[in-house]
Amino acid sequence: MAGLVIHGGRVISPEDGLDGELDVWVEDGIIRAVAREPSVSGGERLDAAGQIVCPGLMDIHVHLREPGGEESETIATGLAAAVAGGFTSICAMPNTRPVNDCPELTHYMIAKAQTLGLARLFPIAAVSLASQGETLTDFASLIQAGAVAFSDDGRPVKTAGLMQRALEQSRTLNAPIIDHCEDLSVSAGGVVNAGEAALKLGVKGIPKAAEDVCVARDLVLAAATDAHVHIAHVSTAGAVEMIRVAKRHGVHVTCEAMPHHFTLTEEEVVRQGANAKMNPPLRSARDREALLAGLADGTIDVIATDHAPHAAALKSRRLEEAPFGVIGLETALGLAITQLVEPGCITLQRLVELLGIRPARIIGKPPGRLRPGETADITVFDPRAEWVYRASEGRSKSQNSPFDGWTLRGAATATIVGGKVVYRRLPGLTAGMPALQRGQSLGS
Repeated sequence: MAGLVIHGGRVISPEDGLDGELDVWVEDGIIRAVAREPSVSGGERLDAAGQIVCPGLMDIHVHLREPGGEESETIATGLAAAVAGGFTSICAMPNTRPVNDCPELTHYMIAKAQTLGLARLFPIAAVSLASQGETLTDFASLIQAGAVAFSDDGRPVKTAGLMQRALEQSRTLNAPIIDHCEDLSVSAGGVVNAGEAALKLGVKGIPKAAEDVCVARDLVLAAATDAHVHIAHVSTAGAVEMIRVAKRHGVHVTCEAMPHHFTLTEEEVVRQGANAKMNPPLRSARDREALLAGLADGTIDVIATDHAPHAAALKSRRLEEAPFGVIGLETALGLAITQLVEPGCITLQRLVELLGIRPARIIGKPPGRLRPGETADITVFDPRAEWVYRASEGRSKSQNSPFDGWTLRGAATATIVGGKVVYRRLPGLTAGMPALQRGQSLGS
């Protein structure tokens, strides 16, 4: 594999204590040097002046739909969207058809991703068979097949007893249980947040208590079992505060926030309808402020997307019948910079941790580093780039985004996986590599 020098960028690698203008020399898929003007001859040169060079980003909450939902997304289109968003690796949720509850399907997903040569794929397997909440899957065989965590997302782990047994088993394997926290007996039939939007739209609301009750249950059980629970897509002020307090008391809990939840409020559903319908739903301004505070003070560990593609025919149904979920792989970085970094809520260093370092730690993978000898999974992004997101021009097979037409600051300009440039936004390699068109990616 030809060498590559990423020249003149601001290298941010929290695990290595790096934050400064350095060159990164890559050869044979491995980082060979991180220094000012390393002695290299030949190869390609990527000009990163004015840009950030960091360990590859990771999204730990993605729905790829394959197998069974290929009308909305495939592994190929999902991974193409991932690298366009700057992600070198993603974790795929198990709610496919059939559910990923067996080693064979776990193997299939990993092998399919490897043939594509885009982002790395780490499957998350189901907690229970078919995610029905009755019988636990074979955690050990799924881990051996390549699963990195367990979840019944988008369903909550059904009962406290099942959750306790799941936590006990996962503890011995050092794998987290990722829970979609929703008490279905409280939320049943709900469409949007129980608040002003529900009243205006004349639909049943989803109370915040549906999330809070389940978060409280999981925190109690995590404390009792001394196991790792990861709370998916936190959306309420109550959940943020409970997690904050639990961490102070030593509970092994981590959590994630989504760009749509820290950017939008329930009023967006009134304006946009089903393209702003997700579960948990967009909440109140107070809840949004609580998420921002949690991101700033470290209560929230990760930014993830909950990328949930749906074909246009599904999202065009009336609000009550349309499925929950929005896409997010290609807008997450831009929204995080626009909504968090630019207003001063977090620093660029913290952004790199939220989008790359902490996600890897949660699933038990070594956090990305930019130092000699490490695998060259690298994201290059321009935090000042201003661009308009057009869902129709994206690489996802679906277009169900509430951010269509938004002007964003910050975009990935190059995504490098195993030393190979698998996506680049603008010309920059001296070898004259052409700009990519929609649906293309280097290495596909």
